Amino acid sequence: MGLLMSFMGKGLPTTQMLNLVMGTLHSKFMEKDIRSFDDFHVAILDMFSTINAALPGKHYDVPPPKKVEEIFVKWKGAKDAEKKKLFIDFMKTSVSMSKFDDSILITGLVTPPAAMAAKRAGESLPQLKAIKVIPDVLFVPSATVLALISAKLSKKMFLGNVAS
Repeated sequence: MGLLMSFMGKGLPTTQMLNLVMGTLHSKFMEKDIRSFDDFHVAILDMFSTINAALPGKHYDVPPPKKVEEIFVKWKGAKDAEKKKLFIDFMKTSVSMSKFDDSILITGLVTPPAAMAAKRAGESLPQLKAIKVIPDVLFVPSATVLALISAKLSKKMFLGNVAS
């Protein structure tokens, strides 16, 4: 295994790859017609949407509107050569990986077995005769989705607007 890895070399040149990605993002960003802050913000959101759709795995969070507005003010007053540097610095400093929420993960793992147990227990009650009619294939995913939605909403209600 070690011999194979030694033939592969040092791996990807991360600085060169980062420069290539940033250059491509900047050229795509500059193709847009940006006249106001709203156009600038839409271009940033479109860029993040494209990145998150194209790359598998972890996603990136969009910077808050205040940061985007600050960079827009600097970007608008800068010359063309400085605009690229401002954009690249903004992307390097403001972009963060999306944080995965443990409560959502636990809810997603615990709900399907709990839904099956609840359905089996409900089938023996005469008041819930209708639950026998619902197939497991529909009951478990719908219960899981409802539990995930309620977990997400309760987190937003009780903890405020937390990025997740």
